[in-house]
Amino acid sequence: MNLLLLEPDDLISEDRAVLRGRRLRHLHEVHRAEDGDTLRVGLLGGGMGQGQLLSLDEQQAELSFSLTSAPPAKLPLTLILALPRPKMLRRVLQTVAAMGVPRIVLVNSVRVEKSFWQTPFLTPEAIREQLILGLEQARDTVLPDVSLEKRFKPFVEDRLPAMAAGTLGLTGHPGDYPACPRALSEPVTLAIGPEGGWIPYEVEKLAEAGLNPVQLGERILRVEVAVAALLARLF
Repeated sequence: MNLLLLEPDDLISEDRAVLRGRRLRHLHEVHRAEDGDTLRVGLLGGGMGQGQLLSLDEQQAELSFSLTSAPPAKLPLTLILALPRPKMLRRVLQTVAAMGVPRIVLVNSVRVEKSFWQTPFLTPEAIREQLILGLEQARDTVLPDVSLEKRFKPFVEDRLPAMAAGTLGLTGHPGDYPACPRALSEPVTLAIGPEGGWIPYEVEKLAEAGLNPVQLGERILRVEVAVAALLARLF
């Protein structure tokens, strides 16, 4: 935790907060914090600054804080991601939140197992938990917007073209395609497939919606690695 992220419900006044649960345990077990310590803090959806521990015991921590700076800018990106397997989903959500992705759409694919959509990791509370862990890691306060699209064809035909309008549309996919561009500043809509990649029909439909396929080379990467590699290359 590189940022102690406060939530509105933690506030007991405009400049004081009380923490319990996971963040309290982190203060004890990782920070080994003591009364009077100064910590980096941020308010979820707001600014960042410094906090000072006023009291700390086994039940709660009370701190005063001052927010003096804005969170880092987000990437100009909408990420269309075929739903990963549940254990990988948690890691990917943390990664994209840490890297500054503002909008994530989890979509279906032929190679996405139906059981993946039943995982408890897809509840709003579970998604939010992983995103917050990513924000704490990267020192950010603004949650990405995450939406679910369980039907590939209606999403790609009816909603994706408008979503991708005015952006550079790309589909990450291994094959005989142009290399992924580097160091962009323009807005991008990027689609990344499941383990094994998109099927040809899906690549074709994404291209019809304005997302043209690009590749990173001959190596086949895990989804979590492909996400980080593509974002780092693009931006």
